[in-house]
Amino acid sequence: MAVIDYYEILGISKKATANEIKKAYRKLARKYHPDLNPNNKEAEQKFKRINEANEVLSNPENRKKYDEYGEHWQHAEDYEKAKQQQKQYTKQQGSQGSSRRYTDEEFSDLFGSMFGGGSSRTHGGQVKFRGQDFNAELQLDLKDVYTAHKRTLTVNNKNIRITIPAGIENGQVIKIKGHGGKGVNGGPNGDLYIAFSIRNTSSFKRNGQDLYAAVDLDLYTALLGGEITVHTFDGKVKLTVKPETKNGTKVKLKGKGFPKYKKEGQFGDLYITYNIKTPTKLTAKEKELFTELSKLR
Repeated sequence: MAVIDYYEILGISKKATANEIKKAYRKLARKYHPDLNPNNKEAEQKFKRINEANEVLSNPENRKKYDEYGEHWQHAEDYEKAKQQQKQYTKQQGSQGSSRRYTDEEFSDLFGSMFGGGSSRTHGGQVKFRGQDFNAELQLDLKDVYTAHKRTLTVNNKNIRITIPAGIENGQVIKIKGHGGKGVNGGPNGDLYIAFSIRNTSSFKRNGQDLYAAVDLDLYTALLGGEITVHTFDGKVKLTVKPETKNGTKVKLKGKGFPKYKKEGQFGDLYITYNIKTPTKLTAKEKELFTELSKLR
């Protein structure tokens, strides 16, 4: 099995900062994301390796273990325990007159073979290890997470059908249990962690479950009142405007915001801000009427 060099995968040096790791990962993840490279097996493999590298190097503790133990970083504690047991064993054997002692290098090779799927045993049984966790980023549009929907992801050459709950937020991470790396010697699989990157191409601003929008209001409706039609995220509604409405007035449309995460049927609110538009290109008659109105005031 070829040695995995996570630094090389991300194209960074071993002295790279956390910010440099983050930038390198995001750049490569976007380039090789399966959504942008449909039916491209090579891109899928690269995307998988990029996520594995980021999982290790973006975590300071994991990175330290990787720098010391390489691809077996997840088993650092077990390695040290086993190494200590080996030293105690050889010490005991030496006190009994045995001439066979394993060197650190020999023991490292023996222990490493177990990680590769060998049948090394400790105290009469195989040591089981949990598989590695995987990280992935999924890019969606805001409209995609307004309703719950299913989506198929390709992870480690396997298609996974998941349900994306309505109301999920930008940067939120969900765990898909058992879809990470395969366990060693019958150990449990790792988990898959999916981070959501949500683009907002709508005219609404989102803050949690609440939405915000600006609506232009003509001067006459603002002064005299009336009824207007406004857009919500899922359609149009009619709204009554009170007479003498001021510029910048805010109104709340209860329950017309974004769905609340994992709370079916519950929504935030939509806040509308009125921007009163001053009429331009007035006719001579309009100017005359406004002049008369100004004299009355």
